[in-house]
Amino acid sequence: MLSQLIIQDQDACLSCGACCAYFRVSFYWAEGEALPENYVEPLTPVYSCMKGTNQNNPRCIALEGDVGKQVSCSVYAERSSTCKEVQVGDEQCMKARKAHHLIPLIEIPLPDSGSSNDDDYDQVS
Repeated sequence: MLSQLIIQDQDACLSCGACCAYFRVSFYWAEGEALPENYVEPLTPVYSCMKGTNQNNPRCIALEGDVGKQVSCSVYAERSSTCKEVQVGDEQCMKARKAHHLIPLIEIPLPDSGSSNDDDYDQVS
């Protein structure tokens, strides 16, 4: 199975964006106060969501670019707690990537900077 290594969390998101075009982004209404008014739509008296995410083929109004290629969020600094909860490679991330036919992400832990992997080899001078 093909997979994409997670090199840096932010780098993985900037070439993906699948979660922004798969899930409804709903949050407590007060979180939307920091966002442009036309980016938020009410769901209930208590909850709001990002415009574009409460439909059959969701795509957040703040998502810029092409999913799976290069994306950014126009309100990244003010994004909701719902957006902040999705982490690179977690279950939600993988579900969204699969829906967009993107290969899974895997994380390979890097060795400690103090350790060496050549202990069993002769040193060449």
